[in-house]
Amino acid sequence: MATANSSNILSSTFYITGIPGYEEFHQWISIPFCLLYLVGIMGNCTILHIVRTDPRLHQPMYYFLAMLSLTDMGMSLPTMTSLFRVLWSISREIQFNTCVVQMFFIHTFSFTESSVLLAMAFDRYVAICHPLRYATILTPTLITKIGIVALLRSALPVTPLLARLAFFPFCHSHTLSHSYCLHQDMIRLACADTKFNVIYGMVMITLLWGMDSLGIFGSYAFILHSVLKISSQEGRFRALNTCASHICAVLILYVPMIGLSIVHRFAKHSSPLIHIFMAHVYLLVPPVFNPVIYSVKTKQIRQGILHLLSPLRISSSVM
Repeated sequence: MATANSSNILSSTFYITGIPGYEEFHQWISIPFCLLYLVGIMGNCTILHIVRTDPRLHQPMYYFLAMLSLTDMGMSLPTMTSLFRVLWSISREIQFNTCVVQMFFIHTFSFTESSVLLAMAFDRYVAICHPLRYATILTPTLITKIGIVALLRSALPVTPLLARLAFFPFCHSHTLSHSYCLHQDMIRLACADTKFNVIYGMVMITLLWGMDSLGIFGSYAFILHSVLKISSQEGRFRALNTCASHICAVLILYVPMIGLSIVHRFAKHSSPLIHIFMAHVYLLVPPVFNPVIYSVKTKQIRQGILHLLSPLRISSSVM
């Protein structure tokens, strides 16, 4: 009985990994990670605050930008606690239930971010191809429904995949490859037939990300067709410039995502540092760079940030 109990306890405890081979530098390595998380949190919270408080930004494009900021934080913040527990040598242990919750947030918001980028591509399509009908098509009610559908469309398919993990025995190594939990990393440790999870996961990724990427590509095909009909070069440039931030956001999500998938599928025996580097790029680059890109490329966001900082300048000059 004691042996059975101890094996159950062991099977519910996993060990996350920091930067292998650089354990003595973990506290120093945590400094850039702290800065990246700080920039990401402050940047996305600033975007959310500006969109909420500035009446000029109560438009579909900026509502979708607020959704993007929320999904960025939802994807990256669940990893913060476990990462710094490892880097600050507090504990490498993570319980199975905590791991499943972490995976749910990471994978759900990863798919949700892709859906939000699709919605933003549709927003640009309507704004450029049907500008006179923009306000009547993208109503607040429709935008709310799009946000709810994007979240449910991502959360519901992930749930059965993670629920099956509760029935898998983990009788071998309990050491995960990253400082947080990923489904593809977890099933690698299972002592059971994981064929369903592997096939289901690949089909889910293909359908969700595939449909989103095709939708984004189709939207830009129509946009490009419409822009080429504009007679003036300045008008074409102005129309395409409104899409620049969104194109950057798409590349920032999809390039690391594809890179991480390739590493997990075809470079299983490569250096662990490559896996860890790609995983952190995938989770930290979008929330850090999306606010920066939209702040630089979008005039209204820049003006909102300057307006937000102006009271601080006034108060400092008074003092």
